[in-house]
Amino acid sequence: MQKVVPCLWFSGDAEDAAQFYVSLLPGSSIDRVLKSPTDTPSGPADTVLTVEFTLAGVKYMGLNGGPQVPFTEAVSFQIYCDDQAEVDRLWAALADGGSEVACGWIEDRWGLSWQIVPTRLIELLNDSDRERARRAQEAMMQMVKIDIAEIERAADEQN
Repeated sequence: MQKVVPCLWFSGDAEDAAQFYVSLLPGSSIDRVLKSPTDTPSGPADTVLTVEFTLAGVKYMGLNGGPQVPFTEAVSFQIYCDDQAEVDRLWAALADGGSEVACGWIEDRWGLSWQIVPTRLIELLNDSDRERARRAQEAMMQMVKIDIAEIERAADEQN
């Protein structure tokens, strides 16, 4: 059993958000939906209070707490991607109704921040040739969505 479970505070659409998130990654599921037995400040009896879900093997809880506590970029989720096709697929899904930020960051339609990170970028940033790593980082800093081929070109560029 996972001892620590992050709880995400939604305005009232935690179930919709959880359904969307689990559709994005393998190893994901909706595990339990708890409906309120009585009226609460969040809504009338029988409305969804919490949604427990698993995202890529990690458990989360979505809480319908109301609009008073919005998400901020102080907390974000990183998704490591094996190739550009995965970057593109996740980017398109999360950008739908959300907003593209910079350097692989995106804010989804619920205001939750995500970082779509190709594993190749991490490899290049950790390259033992620090000039090559610097060129990769400089290229990444100019991007919104990360383009693996462009970062590789920049890293390999000789002056």
